[in-house]
Amino acid sequence: MGAPTAARSTERFLPLVWALIAVGVALAAGALVAAGGVTLAATGARGLTDAVAVACVGLGLVTVLVPTSARDAAGLAVIRRGDRWTVPAAGLWLVAVLVSAVLRSAEAFGVSPAALTGGQVVAFGTRVAAGRGILLTALCALVVLGCAIARLRAPESVPGRVVLVAALLGALTPGVTGHTGTSPDHQFAVVTVALHVGAAALWVGGLAVLLVLIAPHRRLREKAIPRFSRIATVCVVGTGLTGIANAVLRLPTLGALVTSGYGALLLTKTGLIVLLALLGALARGRLQRGTLPVLRWAGIEVTVMAVTIGVAAALSQTAP
Repeated sequence: MGAPTAARSTERFLPLVWALIAVGVALAAGALVAAGGVTLAATGARGLTDAVAVACVGLGLVTVLVPTSARDAAGLAVIRRGDRWTVPAAGLWLVAVLVSAVLRSAEAFGVSPAALTGGQVVAFGTRVAAGRGILLTALCALVVLGCAIARLRAPESVPGRVVLVAALLGALTPGVTGHTGTSPDHQFAVVTVALHVGAAALWVGGLAVLLVLIAPHRRLREKAIPRFSRIATVCVVGTGLTGIANAVLRLPTLGALVTSGYGALLLTKTGLIVLLALLGALARGRLQRGTLPVLRWAGIEVTVMAVTIGVAAALSQTAP
């Protein structure tokens, strides 16, 4: 009983800590590459947006990781807890996206957020690809929120996979409507960015919910680990390959890796992803052997995940 009790006491604070780390790293990384003013604020908002989007993707995976054969009282309680978490996560996601819309609009028009007009926000959201992407992300967050509320009232009213699909679409939309749209190989760039973001969100979000929500329950853990291991293997490989492809498409020269702020952030992100893969493999091995404490490893991995999300957010706001 000790592990589940510890999990319940820790899980109340983990999402907030995760989000704060992601925002803090995004702001620090943005400042290091000379982003300032509204751009720096937009980078911080992007860090928060990405963090809660990944959280929603992970929460959407709960019904996939807990198979029908394991849906006893403990399994149903974990799924229910996942639905409860999704409501505030999706609500925060929606708010963060709307704040991003205001900041990005101000950045596009070269004015302060206080001087921004409603017409300018509408123009950015309807005439600029990045603005339309933000609006689509907001719609996805709203769908996730509505589905989560419906599932709390009647769990069978909305399949959990609907939440997962909506969260995935919302997570990858900012990536495919941002700097990717200016790439010379536009179509290939969009596909690789979508695959990169989707794979990373499934991997990071899934690992987080596995370690925090599912791992304290031994029977659920034994059922979920093989399922997630298959997903994680594909996602790790996909994240690495598409990350390399994106770097090749965006970097003007190989030397830019060591001569530009974008290159420095890219190398940092790559190192963090490698570290995260190693930690994930180590944690899954410990879980399979039943080696505890699980939550200590969850804390380490979530911290690395949050740092990676923050660096990725700053990278997305930085020109090569």
